[in-house]
Amino acid sequence: MTAAAEEYAGIDPARYGPWALVAGGSEGVGAAFALLLADAGIHLVLLARRPGPLGETAEACRARGVEVRTLAIDLTDADAADRVAAATADLEIGLLVYNAGANTHSEEFLDGSLVDFGRVIDLNITTPMALIHHYGPAMRARRRGGILLVGSLAGYLGSVRHTAYGGAKAFGRIFAESLWLELREHDVHVLELVLGVTRTPAMERVGLNFDVPGMLVAEPWDVALEGLAHLAHGPVLVVGGNAAQVERRNDPDRARVVLGGHRMMQKLMNLQPTSD
Repeated sequence: MTAAAEEYAGIDPARYGPWALVAGGSEGVGAAFALLLADAGIHLVLLARRPGPLGETAEACRARGVEVRTLAIDLTDADAADRVAAATADLEIGLLVYNAGANTHSEEFLDGSLVDFGRVIDLNITTPMALIHHYGPAMRARRRGGILLVGSLAGYLGSVRHTAYGGAKAFGRIFAESLWLELREHDVHVLELVLGVTRTPAMERVGLNFDVPGMLVAEPWDVALEGLAHLAHGPVLVVGGNAAQVERRNDPDRARVVLGGHRMMQKLMNLQPTSD
């Protein structure tokens, strides 16, 4: 466990409750968020595509004594935000955790489908913006609440097969910083939680190589602990000991940085190295 995670001493239901909505709340980091919030006594609305894991996490949270609603939904659908809003119309959502932003179309840009790249944008930009626009005004009026967006180191430099995804994650970080500025005087907390390589079921399913020498690999529980411990201290937190990586990725020699990152990504994704 990281030192930052060890600082977590629970989260205040009076500030972030009585209900939290966790998008991508079925497994991995999202499930860890859900369980930690349940331990704090905050009721939950969990969103995910796969009903099986969603139901399992919901039952684990109910066993901790909270109410849980689930909605199996594809957050790239055009009406996704409207459906979520309708399903929570009778609830007071005090915390929005958006953990659903994956690279759902990992192809080189000219070889991929423009429609599917659009879904990457919808999942990572359009839907979270719509949900924040829906739940944010009530938080602002109550002068309490929180918005936690899960980002990625992919948003700090270009990468093969991450053209749309990396660009979306870069947008998400700047959006969160701006939202933090707008809401900080209204006592609504905003945090962009930037993840590096994390050992989640989704990452294991795509066959990532977690044994690359020198690569930091975080665990979902530690990541969620760090995020909740720092929710009140936005706008951005880089978790899992990856702050030094961000410094390196901000080097002005972009060709050197991007090529260096590319070589590491080839190892992570088990790809054959290409010439520079």
